[in-house]
Amino acid sequence: MVHPCKGEYAGVDEAGRGALAGPVVAAAVIIGGRPEDWAGVTDSKALSKKQRESLYSRIREHALAVGVGMADPLEIDDLNILHASRLAMARALYQLEVIPDVALIDGPYPPLFPAETLPSIPVIDGDAKCLSIAAASIIAKVERDRIMAKLHIEYPEYRFDQNAGYPTASHLAALSEIGPSAIHRQSYKPVQRASQARLDLFGHE
Repeated sequence: MVHPCKGEYAGVDEAGRGALAGPVVAAAVIIGGRPEDWAGVTDSKALSKKQRESLYSRIREHALAVGVGMADPLEIDDLNILHASRLAMARALYQLEVIPDVALIDGPYPPLFPAETLPSIPVIDGDAKCLSIAAASIIAKVERDRIMAKLHIEYPEYRFDQNAGYPTASHLAALSEIGPSAIHRQSYKPVQRASQARLDLFGHE
């Protein structure tokens, strides 16, 4: 059950750590409105796409502030996914129009900025415990899914509109058949294997 950790607390969560392509996206949410405005808000992983889209609109309408940040595939490859996620979280917090007193972070690690900038409290399984983090998980997931749906137009072979860059069977098959795209994360093992397989097959160009 999620609890209303609200007021000047900003809940922060990310989406896309396990994907093979596209950015990692983070959101920060400061709860506002009335308790009934937040009915149904919970961990995004427990919701259907239709439910997330509906709650996304409600969160945008009633939140005191919402910020979104991301780190692109090049940053993920350069920093590693943990630090890139922390960077995306910091960027989301910087986008807030209201400055919170404390950031509640889903997971064990703080955002990637100096502690004196904004105190943060890591909350393990925070998206299932704290309302503001649950709201952030929904915003991050919907924002990222929309980005991946747009990237599908440019890279239709990978079906990003269906898999959002995650390693589904069809996505892995496309990687094996045509190799990685410019938005794949080259530091991820399945992408590396696909690149190496094509080098072994065709050699260096």
